[in-house]
Amino acid sequence: MDVNKGLPATESRRDLHVWIIERVMEGRWLGDGPAELSLGTLLSQNLRMAPVPEKAYGNFFEEHCYIVLHVPQSLKATQGACSDLHYWAGKEAGAEAQDAAEAFVQQLQETLGGATVQHREAQGHESDCFRSYFRSGIIYRRGGLASALTHVETNLYNIQRLLHVQGRKHVSAAEVELSWSSFNKGDIFLLDLGKVMIQWNGPETSIPEKARGLALTCSLRDRERGGRAQIGVVDDEVEATDLMRIMEAVLGCRVGNVPATRPDKSVNQLQKASVRLYHVCEKDEDLVIQELATCPLTQDLLWEEDYYILDQGGFKIYVWQGRLSSLQEKKAAFSRALRFIQAKGYPTYTNVEVVNDGAESASFKQLFQSWSTKQRGNKNFGRLSKSIQVRPDVGKLQSQPELAAQLRMVDDASGKVEVWCIQDLGRQPVDPERHAQLCAGNCYLVLYTYQRMGHVQYILYLWRGHRATTRDVKALNCNAEELDLMYRGALVQEHVTMGSETPHFLAIFQGQLVVFQGHTGHDGKEQPAPATRLFHVQGTDSCNTRTVEVPARASALNSHDIFLLVTASICYLWFGKGCSGDQREMARTAVSAVSGENKETVLEGQEPPGFWEALGGLAPYPSNKRLPEDVSGFQPRLFECSSHMGHLVLTEMVFFSQEDLDKYDIMLLDTWQEIFLWLGEAASKWKKEAVDWGQEYLKTHPAGRSPATPIVVIKQGHEPPTFTGWFLAWDPYKWTNDQSYKEVVDGSLGAMPAICEITAVSTGFSRPAPSQLPPGSRLGRHDPDGQNGQERSQALVDGRVCSGGKRPSGLSVASAWEPLLHTPSLSPLSEQELNDFQLSRGPSNGGADPLTLQTLKGSQDGSGNELQPGPKAGDASTNSHHSSPRPTINGSLPRERLMHQAVEDLPEGVDPARKEFYLSDSDFQEIFGKSKEEFYSMAKWRQQQEKKQLGFF
Repeated sequence: MDVNKGLPATESRRDLHVWIIERVMEGRWLGDGPAELSLGTLLSQNLRMAPVPEKAYGNFFEEHCYIVLHVPQSLKATQGACSDLHYWAGKEAGAEAQDAAEAFVQQLQETLGGATVQHREAQGHESDCFRSYFRSGIIYRRGGLASALTHVETNLYNIQRLLHVQGRKHVSAAEVELSWSSFNKGDIFLLDLGKVMIQWNGPETSIPEKARGLALTCSLRDRERGGRAQIGVVDDEVEATDLMRIMEAVLGCRVGNVPATRPDKSVNQLQKASVRLYHVCEKDEDLVIQELATCPLTQDLLWEEDYYILDQGGFKIYVWQGRLSSLQEKKAAFSRALRFIQAKGYPTYTNVEVVNDGAESASFKQLFQSWSTKQRGNKNFGRLSKSIQVRPDVGKLQSQPELAAQLRMVDDASGKVEVWCIQDLGRQPVDPERHAQLCAGNCYLVLYTYQRMGHVQYILYLWRGHRATTRDVKALNCNAEELDLMYRGALVQEHVTMGSETPHFLAIFQGQLVVFQGHTGHDGKEQPAPATRLFHVQGTDSCNTRTVEVPARASALNSHDIFLLVTASICYLWFGKGCSGDQREMARTAVSAVSGENKETVLEGQEPPGFWEALGGLAPYPSNKRLPEDVSGFQPRLFECSSHMGHLVLTEMVFFSQEDLDKYDIMLLDTWQEIFLWLGEAASKWKKEAVDWGQEYLKTHPAGRSPATPIVVIKQGHEPPTFTGWFLAWDPYKWTNDQSYKEVVDGSLGAMPAICEITAVSTGFSRPAPSQLPPGSRLGRHDPDGQNGQERSQALVDGRVCSGGKRPSGLSVASAWEPLLHTPSLSPLSEQELNDFQLSRGPSNGGADPLTLQTLKGSQDGSGNELQPGPKAGDASTNSHHSSPRPTINGSLPRERLMHQAVEDLPEGVDPARKEFYLSDSDFQEIFGKSKEEFYSMAKWRQQQEKKQLGFF
């Protein structure tokens, strides 16, 4: 803390800083105070920004306000990148606390300078930018603390709480009532009991949601419990009966079914497509807001001396401050935005983002039809958006994916090319001599094969002419799928529309691509050509040159381009006055595919009479230069795609990396010139929907994007450098040993002794007789007279005999467990106490349980042959906790009494879920080909698989 200024010092290598406002002397959070707060006032009231410990990042208390600063530290990200400054308000935070947070933000903004984007965040409605900082998830905690330094205490186990976990990519967890009434089928709930953490997955939750929920659970364990808490996962209540007993002991007996999924209020792409720009000024002390324009917006609407509000359909409010706007206006940014929100009737939690002229965020700039960083001489703030001024060395594309991404070139285009024309719903190969000659009335498949890092790679271009029929377009997609199957899903598919071909597509034809206006017939030949044809030649090198047939009339000419006029007797190569030497050189090469040697060069203004006669006479034509689209101001953006109510829903991954790509995901990377759709290994079946989502994204984009923008479909593990180059780092081996969610639960978690110990605790909850209770134990901690104590204990401990399905109001969970655990509460369970409870049957989530291994070891050591899934007879420590132990079987059973036997046909006392356990060691080895110890050390799913095959399931 910089005491002299009253603001924290941010000179650090860390990119993320989190503070909370507190009173220095009183050690409590902000209370009553004036509505208008200056920095001096805040300091005089002993208010300060106290840093939050890094291990507590992501924890937010509902009664308080936080300030979060993100300063990009990566070399690539700091090429003019903006900082982001947020103030976050909990739903229980008072107005005074929010005023104080806003005052500190204003002071920080002045210290940090203009290259900072300010955000106002509300609990539960944070921006994607804010949520992207906390990869493991955000946790909302009830109430508050006496000091910010105690946000999280490692090794604190005196906890009993229920967390409601929501979200896929951006996960959040909020504390809810410790009751079954808090549950629903579509979400995840985490019962946190200190040393025991049980994740309950609703039956309607998806695998990605479960996986992200588990990541949050593991993060809580590691950060708050030092990795020593025990995690159990309930995916199926029937299979996880042991864990369910613990939950019922805590939450009471559940009556009825879990409620259905609550309606999803996700904001879809259609809602975000509506944008309106307002000019803001003060007139006679009144705030005047005047609507200027709606989508598509253009950058020239923003004047540097003015102040604007941009309303994105009520989803988000942007405030743009011109560099020459007054300091008073800049200080009033948030208050004006809130007044605007109130006037519009929007929810108070509507997100607000304040951007400065020259330091706009990527999301703000993409609301405009075009954005140039050079328009006002601004510094380029876009990541990886610096334009290439000199012709690059294409030989470096293989080793520099960043360069490949900027140039949109996977290699030097020297690979193998195969072309098919779609005819009669099938594909017909095109003669290699005519590969570069396409027809506007047809669709084509162009397969490009190249090598990268010693591996063969493929790109399949799906080219669609402007005049192609819907029938041909459908056949194009079907044939592309057939080819993809032939190549075992290794094809990168790029959808290309005539006139919007990518540089690499043009380069593989070496600048000689010609598009004729007709179409190819059933015999593979073109329609009869007219006597006079006009071709427009555009481009300066092999990566941007194309020749397209246009109507043969004078109005189609342009002074800055080159045209080829073909007649029955002669060909005219017409050079406009504004064309360059590079254009003329490429044109001479390109038109060779259209005409022979009989060409006459004609300069604009020196045309012979026969030239105009062939075009039907002289007519006005444009002389303006077509400027290339300036995309220097746009930054790549990555979104997770999903669908809700038939509409596309996007979740942005700000500051994205390869870690944001998961095997269950469909991700959309928008580089403005291309749309990449990345399909995770487990999401490839949604490829058709993914292409539809890409098209919907373009159609509903508020900037009015061209629907002809190329769409590239990529499968996990087959990423070209034009995609990987947009990421700050890319590991091609990242997914080599990537575990699925099921493998994590069944293997990594299921095989841990912790899961077994959880099960051991759960099966210890049979109702004890009074004589079995330890001396001095009380049945009801909150029932000093002992009245109804036994009934209350039974309701909690048995987990099945519950009056009305609810826990008695006068009894805590800890008091019910106290006589069983010999401790005042569940939370401070010791390792020894956990081990005192033995399993009465196998673990619910896979892996070998300690008792099984211990019993097997004893059998092998010759200490006894009691093969029983329950506790050993005569174990005093166990008998004191079980009023009626499960039946046991001494010795082994013949295989014919166990294999392929129905439950009702099994001998009494045999656990039907573990029939193989009762085999002798020799029979087990002969049937399973391994020892029992080896078998029970395998993942649960592998055990189940072998048992099914051998008749023991």
